[in-house]
Amino acid sequence: MKVIKRDGRIAEYDRNKIVSAIRKANVEVEDFDKLPEEKIEAIVGSIEGLGRDTMLVEDIQDLIEQKLMAEGKFVLAKTYIIYRYTRELVRKANTTDDSIMSLIHNNNKYVMEENSNKNAVIASTQRDLIAGEVSKDLTKRLLLPEKISKAHEEGILHFHDADYFLQSIFNCCLINIGDMLENGTVMNSKLIESPKSFQVACTVMTQIISAVASSQYGGQSVDVKHLGKYLRKSRDKYKKHYEEKYKDKIDSELMEQFIEDRVKDELKSGVQTIQYQINTLMTTNGQSPFVTLFLNLEENDAYIEENAMIIEEILRQRLEGIKNEKGVYVTPAFPKLVYVLDEHNCLKGGNYDYITKLAVRCSAKRMYPDYISAKKMRENYEGNVFSPMGCRSFLSTWKDEEGNYKFEGRFNQGVVSLNLPQIGIIAEGDEEKFWQILEERLSLCFEALMCRHRALEGTISDVSPIHWQYGAIARLKKGETIDKLLHDGYSTISLGYIGLYEVTKLMTGVSQTEPEGTEFAKRLMNRLRRAADTWKEETGIGFGLYGTPAESLCYRFAEIDKKKFGSIKDVTDKGYYTNSYHVDVREKIDALAKFDFESQFQVISSGGAISYVEIPNMRNNLEALEEIVKYIYDDIQYAEFNTKSDYCHVCGFDGEIIINDKLEWECPQCGNKDHSKMNVTRRTCGYLGENFWNVGKTREINARVIHL
Repeated sequence: MKVIKRDGRIAEYDRNKIVSAIRKANVEVEDFDKLPEEKIEAIVGSIEGLGRDTMLVEDIQDLIEQKLMAEGKFVLAKTYIIYRYTRELVRKANTTDDSIMSLIHNNNKYVMEENSNKNAVIASTQRDLIAGEVSKDLTKRLLLPEKISKAHEEGILHFHDADYFLQSIFNCCLINIGDMLENGTVMNSKLIESPKSFQVACTVMTQIISAVASSQYGGQSVDVKHLGKYLRKSRDKYKKHYEEKYKDKIDSELMEQFIEDRVKDELKSGVQTIQYQINTLMTTNGQSPFVTLFLNLEENDAYIEENAMIIEEILRQRLEGIKNEKGVYVTPAFPKLVYVLDEHNCLKGGNYDYITKLAVRCSAKRMYPDYISAKKMRENYEGNVFSPMGCRSFLSTWKDEEGNYKFEGRFNQGVVSLNLPQIGIIAEGDEEKFWQILEERLSLCFEALMCRHRALEGTISDVSPIHWQYGAIARLKKGETIDKLLHDGYSTISLGYIGLYEVTKLMTGVSQTEPEGTEFAKRLMNRLRRAADTWKEETGIGFGLYGTPAESLCYRFAEIDKKKFGSIKDVTDKGYYTNSYHVDVREKIDALAKFDFESQFQVISSGGAISYVEIPNMRNNLEALEEIVKYIYDDIQYAEFNTKSDYCHVCGFDGEIIINDKLEWECPQCGNKDHSKMNVTRRTCGYLGENFWNVGKTREINARVIHL
């Protein structure tokens, strides 16, 4: 007989464990309440006599209790029940010891690599991570229903950010920075009035970002268009100063040049403040703020010229990078940049094409920015263009009482992601079985998401004044609950998913790029979207379907399934699942075809969608990148391309790592030869149609090539 344990694991039946448990209860009671040894053996024998192939451990224990009471040994039965309950408490005892100690000793690999903005070695960050491990433990044992915790452990779903679930805080947001700069805010009980200059506005903005990031998890997005007004204030201030001081002493043209020089100096200093403050500030979570700057030039913006100058300077400084401790210019991870392509800057003769050309140069060298097509986004979001949140998810549209669309000052309540490949593995190609399992697991996801929602209900504004009282999200009264912001679609809550490629391969035998695979993939995606839409209608909460870019989750799900189901070709054998709806990296598909194919899923996955391609080092072929940017504007809502250049993690060298006479990679700056501590791109003669290339005379390396 096999015994099914509480966590779902299957173990061999062991009669000695049953006998031992009854004997331990027997010792605790008076002699007249004890059960003779032959009766204990008889009880165990009766269980074995049932002839079951498998039994739940709970069923075995229930039978023992019934048998004890049938023998009239009620005190013994009660003692056994107490023993059973005590064992349950032991099982639910604190389980964080190992994870916390491994954090302190810097060998908790999963936690250390989960967030790119957390340095898990630093003491202040470790404090946050240790608190996170405690939160995860309490969430698993006490705060979530057992079936949700079990589903998370088994990789059926992923309950994101359990390390913060213990507190009444939320995921990502779009900071209402315009309101906070215009109407002032309060930090640390000190009034911060509306800035009078660009430099001060930049400083205040970064302080707001830091304060906001300290009282939530996830990312914070800021639309830089609100800074244009303050650059003009600086210009007006300098103009007034020079006119009062030099009126009738210098000609107007020279005076205008003085004003222009001062404005450019302040522009450079202000943007530098943003860049350095964000990269040097540490939140109370012991991490850098997870910030996204939204770079969008709106045609009807009264400050469009000032904002064009600001965006240009942001890109210039990102192109240059910032110096690390060795004095070497490196690419900062934050702030993330999202650049909007519109008619006036889509490289088709617009007035601001020069800024887009700078963005392309920046992408060729430094990875960022991401690109959003205003044209495609307007098609998908009722004519609106707005920033994604830090997690790259999008809010659903929402109108205030006057019928005006609003996006800034809104937020995401949290995410639960579904493991699609695991359903395909269990279904074994049987579609009827697949859809049945999917429905069951969607119900689990809904219940898990409602746990997130209910955990926020009743939260009072005093929990985070910067969010709820002083403008980042709202201006509620002290003691007022945030409940009205959780309902009627004002905030969102996200159903994520991993592995559309793998589940399609399992169910159809072909990739999602094949006609049969595409048909199945779209049916599945539309079912997920209908689930989110139905939940929204039923609850009034803004549910959205979210293509998560959580790289670590792709590996976690695959690792769980490989242990449970073994190595499956093109599924678990790779060691990872493909993110959301993306085409697998091993597919032979060119960059533009990949964008074109994936764009059809962005419309469905409107709660979060980004597509990306990786291309070789293109610093000397900017025209090719510009063609990709034009294609993004016409054909896909949200995309990025990662150009690969050499990088040494020891000294921060960002250039071309050489190959020495021993055919070893070697950093020309610090001499590092440890391959695990450097990124090395392939070397080519410029021809992109070849799948192999030679290093020196003897080494041949396999490479994937994306044709442009």
